[in-house]
Amino acid sequence: MTQFLIANMAPLMFGALVFFLLLGYPVAFALAANGIVFGLLGIELGLLNASLFQALPERVFGIMRNDTLLAIPFFTFMGLILERSGMAEDLLDTIGQLFGPIRGGLAYAVVFVGALLAATTGVVAASVISMGLISLPIMLRYGYDRRVATGVIAASGTLAQIIPPSLVLIIMADQLGRSVGDMYAGAFLPGLVLTALYAGYIFLVTMIKPSYAPALPLEARTLKGMALIVRSVTCLLPPLVLIFLVLGTIFLGIATPTEGGAMGASGALILALAKRKLSWSLMRQAMDTTAKLSSFVLFILVGSTVFGLVFRGVNGDLWVEHLMTGLPGGKLGFLIVVNVLMFVLAFFLDFFELAFILVPLLGPVAEKLGIDLIWFGVLLGVNMQTSFMHPPFGFALFYLRSVAPKSDYIDKVTSKLTPKITTGQIYWGAVPFVVIQVIMVGLVIAFPDLVSGGLDKGAAIDTSTIKIEVPQGEYGGSGMYGGPDNK
Repeated sequence: MTQFLIANMAPLMFGALVFFLLLGYPVAFALAANGIVFGLLGIELGLLNASLFQALPERVFGIMRNDTLLAIPFFTFMGLILERSGMAEDLLDTIGQLFGPIRGGLAYAVVFVGALLAATTGVVAASVISMGLISLPIMLRYGYDRRVATGVIAASGTLAQIIPPSLVLIIMADQLGRSVGDMYAGAFLPGLVLTALYAGYIFLVTMIKPSYAPALPLEARTLKGMALIVRSVTCLLPPLVLIFLVLGTIFLGIATPTEGGAMGASGALILALAKRKLSWSLMRQAMDTTAKLSSFVLFILVGSTVFGLVFRGVNGDLWVEHLMTGLPGGKLGFLIVVNVLMFVLAFFLDFFELAFILVPLLGPVAEKLGIDLIWFGVLLGVNMQTSFMHPPFGFALFYLRSVAPKSDYIDKVTSKLTPKITTGQIYWGAVPFVVIQVIMVGLVIAFPDLVSGGLDKGAAIDTSTIKIEVPQGEYGGSGMYGGPDNK
């Protein structure tokens, strides 16, 4: 029995973690407890040295000293301030009027605004709840199919997962040991392509089932002509300036992601102050939520550090490496298995948990197979986006369910009885967009330049042409002190 435990410590440790996660234990504590229990067992069996645990305090302090992780509270705070300052409401109202005359106009507006909010807030919950509260009643009022309306709102909100300044990209860069700026640059084009795919789906719906996404009736178009153009420019200018302030400075190399996050938080406060929405109550809510999310991330990271230390101590990294490199198909086989694994686990785990548990194990294997880790991180980010949309546990679906009407109600504009939205309608509405996200994963694999094309590769250097010349010394020799060689 002892020899069996020693030989199979790594798979037993990983299996125990999965077991406790499926039982519903908090992820941070399941990770830490597994690490400590199996660490003590490894010491008892003579597999590990007791001094291994002495490395833990330094690792925990290393997490707290990590400047990159400071970007998480900055971007979270920025998104919460913007969400409560009314920017989303103004954007949806104006862009909805702009696209209103065409079929599916409101749905196009939701996709467009979802991309803009993703580039300014980076928080899925803020985007989904904002658009659900503002756009959903209008879409129901003018005859949109409930599955189309709920699906496009939930999916557009999840664009904050992949379009910078996404929180998951920060975590991915930290876990893979790569630059957040490079991760942002690599994810930018896939985010835009995914946005276009969402819009393309709406176009197909309007062609096949025009009644599912009708145009706004004439009486609902309150803005016309020059007034619409002026308002559109006025509404679009602040978020575009903020996007440049955050992402532009990062891409140009002027600011680090942490500094960009700080500027974004400051810009959000200025915008809220300009709209006269800034109050002590708003600040307190934003700071409370930011503190909770940051603590949540930090505790999971500490737990994963405990687990990772012991897992590597029992050669778990080698077990994973042998398991993954032995797959048929080489790189492609590895990518298929990893993406299927991520897709299935996304039914039960959110993106933070997937990023902290699996990415540190898969990253070294990908690097050994010659896979670029920036590309790999963006690919996993696109895949993990489905964790927000999976029925029945997708968080975006929960967020939308919390603001969608749970019972029949009287519309305040038309005074007509409007039927409620069922949970089943929300789930079925999400399915086409999950399929689109899976297609996007395939596109990233098939066309790697979608990611690498956004990266600054710098000038190529041919190492075969490099020459090293040692200056001659005073006596014409090449000895250590410039004198003749001592032979």
